[in-house]
Amino acid sequence: MKLLRYLFGLQDEVTRKGYLIAGFSLAILKFAIDFALVYFTTGKYWTLLAYLSPIMVLRNEALDPAPEYLLWVMALYTLPFAWVGLSMSVRRAANAGVTPWLGVGFLIPFLNWLFIAGLSLVPTRAEWARKEQEEIVPLDLKNALASIVLGTALTMSMVATSVFILKDYGWSLFIGTPFVVGIVAGFLTNRTGARSMFSTLFTGAMAISISALTTLLFAFEGIICIAMAAPPAMLLTLGGTVIGRVIALQTLRKDGGSGLKQVMMVALCLPFLAGAESLDDSQPLYEVATVVEIDAPPEEVWHHVIHFTELDEPPAWVKRTGVAYPIRARLEGEGVGAVRHCEFSTGAFVEPITVWEPGKRLSFDVRSQPIPMKEWSPYNNIHPPHLDGYLRSKRGEFRFISLPGNRTRLEGSTWYEIDISPRGYWSIISDSLIHRIHERVLEHVKEEAEAAQRTKASK
Repeated sequence: MKLLRYLFGLQDEVTRKGYLIAGFSLAILKFAIDFALVYFTTGKYWTLLAYLSPIMVLRNEALDPAPEYLLWVMALYTLPFAWVGLSMSVRRAANAGVTPWLGVGFLIPFLNWLFIAGLSLVPTRAEWARKEQEEIVPLDLKNALASIVLGTALTMSMVATSVFILKDYGWSLFIGTPFVVGIVAGFLTNRTGARSMFSTLFTGAMAISISALTTLLFAFEGIICIAMAAPPAMLLTLGGTVIGRVIALQTLRKDGGSGLKQVMMVALCLPFLAGAESLDDSQPLYEVATVVEIDAPPEEVWHHVIHFTELDEPPAWVKRTGVAYPIRARLEGEGVGAVRHCEFSTGAFVEPITVWEPGKRLSFDVRSQPIPMKEWSPYNNIHPPHLDGYLRSKRGEFRFISLPGNRTRLEGSTWYEIDISPRGYWSIISDSLIHRIHERVLEHVKEEAEAAQRTKASK
């Protein structure tokens, strides 16, 4: 219990010796877990190059082939290691007599190893302010409002920089910004005196919530996008708020509550990180595959895929979400070179046929596509930038597999790219939506083919 409090807590002092022992031990443990998991699931060898940043950013191609769950498993168990590293770095910086803000450098990609090395070398030079020395005072409304205003300004400036200037929905926007908003809120709330943890967390939650509402007010984003981004953003903000509070209390004890310059420096790191991140143009390709078994032979199923009739109206709640749904499909010509037009509620996909094997396989590329959804907003005809080209369908395929009993296994696949980070999080949402579209299309084919087969059998 004492060890867990030392590693995960924010109250115990971290000396140079403790920092080195804990860091080295946890690094070996983390590498061993990663190496074993990657090796036994992919047959590949995990290397130390993956640790250029303590918040792991893995590319799918580096782990290919791998089970779909691998990236998520690795990301999830990396979180406690990242928290330990961050909390210990902040406490080590305070113990070393330097500003605890330097401990936040643990999270800066590529530069983090310089901060870790520096904190490992500097001896103890300051007394650690323990919890029992904190005297809780009432929340200062002025500081709380300042944290909300600054957090909102930071969020809006990052949206403008990342989305409208750099054309990039990256880690700096979705991960870095809410975390820094939390740090700023936690620091400003406590910079003139220790406030309760509840008051501090409440201020952080208000800062990110009002920031989100401001993006809606200025029509930068819609309600659905904000709702999807909210869970990780809130969690990151609350974590940052706790760190900001610790930094404020240590700074207050040391020099009476200065540190505004450090706040601005941390905030200014975000646009630079966003700029560096925008240079990475790698695009992993995701596949969503859906399967249905049909009581009809492949030839009959093929006919109903090629001659696709109009689907029934979806439930009202589906239409109200604004997410695109399929309506009908038509085919111009036959064979390779023919063009399939798959009409959705937001427009049509134009899909030139690349493989034409009747009763076996139908493949097509995607030449153009409509927007994936219509956003909810208090304003009419809002069109956030993420609707244009950040979710790109690249190709699709139907596979027809003959089964015993004159039956068919129909498999539908879509390959797509998503240019919104963290891709692992957003791909879960896009996978689910694409899978539902597949189910709707395949079930329609199944009903049509089985009805036609029953009609033939009755004659």
